[in-house]
Amino acid sequence: MPCLNISTNVSLDGVDTSSILSEATSSVAKIIGKPENYVMIVLKGSVPMAFGGTEDPAAYGELVSIGGLNPDVNKQLSAAVSAILETKLSVPKSRFFLKFYDTKASLFPLSLGPSKSRICTMFTCFTPAVLDHD
Repeated sequence: MPCLNISTNVSLDGVDTSSILSEATSSVAKIIGKPENYVMIVLKGSVPMAFGGTEDPAAYGELVSIGGLNPDVNKQLSAAVSAILETKLSVPKSRFFLKFYDTKASLFPLSLGPSKSRICTMFTCFTPAVLDHD
């Protein structure tokens, strides 16, 4: 499940955040090649932030995906997300930074079977049955 977290120092009061979320969802899904119903977008506004020593409009993002990321995809994602932020929030492309995390689906053998759910974080995945110590 790709998850894009965006923080900006721009106030979101009076902003059509639904259109930002919708466009970002569509762009991330299309570029990474995952269904839209697997994409999560988190948008936080009015975050105290300085970029280059000024508090002019700026944004920081982190995109986490289980596979699907590579240098070309990352470049496309950066361009798409920065275009949305520039159009919708007046954040110049030069004042946006996007960090990518390509995480692996599991650290455990796939032989655990499809009935075992996995809890995934940015850094690793856990299978609850393996973690139970009772």
